[in-house]
Amino acid sequence: MRALVVGPGTEGRFAEVPEPVPGPGQALVEVRQASVNFSDLRHMGRLPEGTVLGYDAAGVVLRAAEDGTGPREGARVAAFGAGAWAERAAFDTGSIAVVPDGVDLVRAAALPMAGLTALRSLRAAGPAPGSRVLVTGASGAVGRLAVQLAQRAGAHVIASVSRPERAARLAAGLGAAADVAVGRDGVGPVDVVVDLDGVEPVDVVIETVGGPALVAAWALLRPGGNLQSVGWACGQPAVFPPNSTFSLGPARSLNSFGDVTAPADDLAHLLALVAAGEVSLEIGLNGSWEDLDDAKAAQLGGSLTGKIVLAVGRTP
Repeated sequence: MRALVVGPGTEGRFAEVPEPVPGPGQALVEVRQASVNFSDLRHMGRLPEGTVLGYDAAGVVLRAAEDGTGPREGARVAAFGAGAWAERAAFDTGSIAVVPDGVDLVRAAALPMAGLTALRSLRAAGPAPGSRVLVTGASGAVGRLAVQLAQRAGAHVIASVSRPERAARLAAGLGAAADVAVGRDGVGPVDVVVDLDGVEPVDVVIETVGGPALVAAWALLRPGGNLQSVGWACGQPAVFPPNSTFSLGPARSLNSFGDVTAPADDLAHLLALVAAGEVSLEIGLNGSWEDLDDAKAAQLGGSLTGKIVLAVGRTP
């Protein structure tokens, strides 16, 4: 079968690879759509040459798991697992969720990694209703979902973005729930800010940018607050000033995030929210996997907002 694999250096290439052989607790899925994550492209060169790329997929179950778990043959599913950028893939049934009626496979494929990261980092931080939650990189896939999920949990959200045009785009996407505030703290349930000057202290930070943004976000964290470090999109080091990690009162905490194990139940929950219209996904590009180079340039060049979803082997 055909798949996108790690090529020489940091490039992806098409290759003929062996058909997947599912284990007893795995379903064989015909992949129809696969989404591109920033980390898929940035860290491509760290994988052995020939490794099948990708983690996020949506398609149709060709063969149900032998042990009787998971979706039945013919079910439309979203899946999370290594080797998703292939015509067919074997996924653990604990990593697959049925796609509800009314949710297309393009949106389903856009959800797994970004949605699980947003949902689980917020769950780990535990914001209470009425608490203040700062989301950095809020126009990105993880950030946009974290904003919506935190707002849905009753938090007051400060959504930080890098440029005014991204602030306006995010605010438009959130509709009446957002007020745009440049460098100040607004009054709505979601304040979209371009810089953090003048923002009042917060209880929780979902931090996706890294580097100086991580340092600035830490400085806004109240005693007893929690910062979830879930990304490092800027690629720059974080340099903390002397004594900046000291504060009186209950300890502040900074946690790493990377738990995407056994995601089926959480993925089903997220898909249900999308189906109900309670969470929206922004698709920035839906093209063919033949156009991976163009998608890579758009993703890494910062010229695109929203998820990139590629049709695998057929027209969507």
